[in-house]
Amino acid sequence: MAQIVIPTKEKLFNLDPLLKPTLGNIITWVILGVGFIITIIRFTVGIGSVTALTDAQPWGLWIGFDLLCGVCLAAGGYFTTVAVYVMGMKHFHSAVRPAVTTAFLGYAFVVVALLYDLGHPLRLPYMFFFPGTTSVLFEVGLCVATYLTVLFVEFSVAPLEWLGQKFPFLLTWRKWIIRITILLTIFGVTLSTLHQSSLGSLYLIAPEKLHPLWYSPFMPMFFFVSSMAAGASMVIFEGMFAHKGAHAYMDETHLRESGKVVLGFARAASFILMAYFMLKVIDVLVQSNAHWLSTGWGTWWLVEMLGFVLLPALLYAKGAVDGNVKLCQYTSALAIIGIVLNRFNVSMIAFNWQLPSADRYFPSFWEIWISIFVVTLIVTCYRFIVYHMPVLYEHPEFKGESH
Repeated sequence: MAQIVIPTKEKLFNLDPLLKPTLGNIITWVILGVGFIITIIRFTVGIGSVTALTDAQPWGLWIGFDLLCGVCLAAGGYFTTVAVYVMGMKHFHSAVRPAVTTAFLGYAFVVVALLYDLGHPLRLPYMFFFPGTTSVLFEVGLCVATYLTVLFVEFSVAPLEWLGQKFPFLLTWRKWIIRITILLTIFGVTLSTLHQSSLGSLYLIAPEKLHPLWYSPFMPMFFFVSSMAAGASMVIFEGMFAHKGAHAYMDETHLRESGKVVLGFARAASFILMAYFMLKVIDVLVQSNAHWLSTGWGTWWLVEMLGFVLLPALLYAKGAVDGNVKLCQYTSALAIIGIVLNRFNVSMIAFNWQLPSADRYFPSFWEIWISIFVVTLIVTCYRFIVYHMPVLYEHPEFKGESH
């Protein structure tokens, strides 16, 4: 039986685990410190002081990684809640709170990252006052904002149980949220379907700029299908590191069911990745783009599809059949790299592919650091949450309840 660390009323905000001078914490402090300095420069001097963006490439790393990858890799929230609450797979229930927590943080920091990318960050909420109802970008922004609200409500159960020790009146709100769990799940998956696919639609306006092997009228479908594989893979990947870094905060249920979650999600990811691979191959044939496969771009496309889609699909299948949890966990990292590579190809590598190399976009050092800074903020916030709130364990006062 694991010894669960439960915060007491007197130690609700214990920061000791984050402030101990360990190697990991020191690296985190350095990244955050430099990131805050670059942030000050960006918001006082202007976006041009820290980026390599140009008129030819107005969207770069902060969109390709922080937005496209961030939203896709946060898909574990809708994927897990649908599996448990809609499809009735209750044996995966222990994965719900970690997945929703990761998804909420992912979407929240997507918004933070957007503030860096916008030339006028204070105009981010303008879309609510001046809606462009014929714009795909408006639909993405509206759905992401709405789904972030849904995720916040779903996630809030854990902090309400945490703070409820000191502020009992908060537990009334918790009861109401528990009652509308199914409604929140259905609303969330609907919103996810819309904006995950619409992120692909954003690049339909650039047929001349995106290489034919990646450009397709079916990009919205590709983005949505790949997001499901990303969601399943992120649940496995996040769980692997939670076991290593937050083992003391996991109860017996989470420890016992973690293997079932890994194997079940690996089986699902295998089917999804294989379907995605077949759809991409059919798309290349239907659009008569097979002749590009004999070029350098074709080689790169094959690296993406064979090395980071087909191979993970086969490894997931083998791991699920053999009951090899470790293989599935390592495969999740390979699948996540493949998702990131695909989004990079669409947004940067295969974008403006006809331009001379000297005119091609490459992110500046400061852009890369800010992206690392945002990821580090997500990890730091996740650590604080699991160290204090009942995410990896059931609160003793609420055992056996549905959420």
